[in-house]
Amino acid sequence: MVTTATQRLLDLASLAPTSHDEDLLRLLEEASALYQQGFDTLRGVVAQRVDGTSPEVLVTAVQAAGLPCDVSQDRDALVVLLALTEWEMTPAALAYSEMAEDAARRGVCLVPEL
Repeated sequence: MVTTATQRLLDLASLAPTSHDEDLLRLLEEASALYQQGFDTLRGVVAQRVDGTSPEVLVTAVQAAGLPCDVSQDRDALVVLLALTEWEMTPAALAYSEMAEDAARRGVCLVPEL
C-alpha cells in the first residue's frame, strides 16, 4: 500500500504522544520535512491557480483571509501568504502543529535553545 505524505504525517502525529526524547525528536524532524513538502506542493498549486491575477486582486484575497499585506509586496510573497492560509487548515498541517506544540510542552523542539 502506498502512503501519501499527508497520511505519513498523520501517522507520525499519532505516534508522538507515546514517544519521548530522541524518538520524539526523530518523529518531529520527519514530520517537519513532510509539512514543508506539503506546503511547497500547495504553494505551486496556488501559484498556478492565481496565474494572471492582478496584484491588487491578490492583495484583496490575502487581506480577506485575514493577513496583512499591501501592493508593495511582490507576487511571490502574496502567493506564499495565500497558500499559507489554505495550508494551515489542512489535516496534515493541523496535525503537525499539534504535534510540535505537544513536543515543545515536553521539552522537545527542532530549534535548539541558545
